[in-house]
Amino acid sequence: EYASSHDYRNLVAQIRTEYENLEKRLADPRWKADIGPSHFVPRWGATIAGARHGLIAYNINIISTKEQAHRIALNIREKGRGPQNPGRLKTVQALGWYLEDESIAQVSTNLLDYQTTPLHVVFEEVQKDAKELKLPIVGSQIVGLVSLDALLMVADYYIKKDNLLILTEQQKIMLVIERLGLNSLGRFNPQERIIEYALKLNEPGPLISKGVNELINDFAHRTNYLEGGTAAATTAAIGAALACMSGLLTYGNKKFESLDSVMRPLIVHFNQSYRSLLSLIDKNAQAVLRYQTLLVKSKSKKKDSKSISESNLQDSLLK
Repeated sequence: EYASSHDYRNLVAQIRTEYENLEKRLADPRWKADIGPSHFVPRWGATIAGARHGLIAYNINIISTKEQAHRIALNIREKGRGPQNPGRLKTVQALGWYLEDESIAQVSTNLLDYQTTPLHVVFEEVQKDAKELKLPIVGSQIVGLVSLDALLMVADYYIKKDNLLILTEQQKIMLVIERLGLNSLGRFNPQERIIEYALKLNEPGPLISKGVNELINDFAHRTNYLEGGTAAATTAAIGAALACMSGLLTYGNKKFESLDSVMRPLIVHFNQSYRSLLSLIDKNAQAVLRYQTLLVKSKSKKKDSKSISESNLQDSLLK
């Protein structure tokens, strides 16, 4: 997808060429190097570099034979049964196999681009074919790590499909684990299996990690990074959170049952709003620090670098 030329960019085909055939392959105009000469130098070796969305190894458990599982795999995988009989799902590789130790078969898939074909689409399509064959689905399995975004896409699908009110990220992950049956062959631990959690990429910033007393004291002191924007984000986040709380106190209360249909979208809106505003508290303070750092540097530069400094200053605020 991200190659400078999209023709003949199947990595599997390139690997199968083998190093011994590389000189002959490079002479073919279809396989010329994207950048630089295509002259073959034996002592240099060869490197293949590719860029794509993260691959997800995903298996769906079925009480069936290997052959039945493979039949479903042929139905869904992109290449299907061949060029004249393609499968239903783009960017999906699949085959069927049998797990002797578990006494179940699996439709084993690779999702090459989960944004094109999400996890829930694969699960639902396999489930549809299994139902036609009167075969039970008994959970599924993610092998290795998976991105948070891929799982939240699944959560959003089932929330919309079943008209559910689920607000927190933790609850959404719980829903995904339950709907896909990710604990079927071993516990799915989100803290170890979700990339952002394992790498601690979504840790709260230093300001919103502080207690209320400490944060307010910081505003009261002479600091070089807390200013009106950060205070505004803090106040707005509190206001949106209060609105969310009011909605939750009303929703589900028999006394206000007639307002449930009104409260549901408002609760979702204010929940998303206060969470977005929370992230702006630290982002604004960080932008101010970047701006001030570059401003100090720009003053020490020569006059002919002024335009570059101004551009950098603007960029620091927009990050």
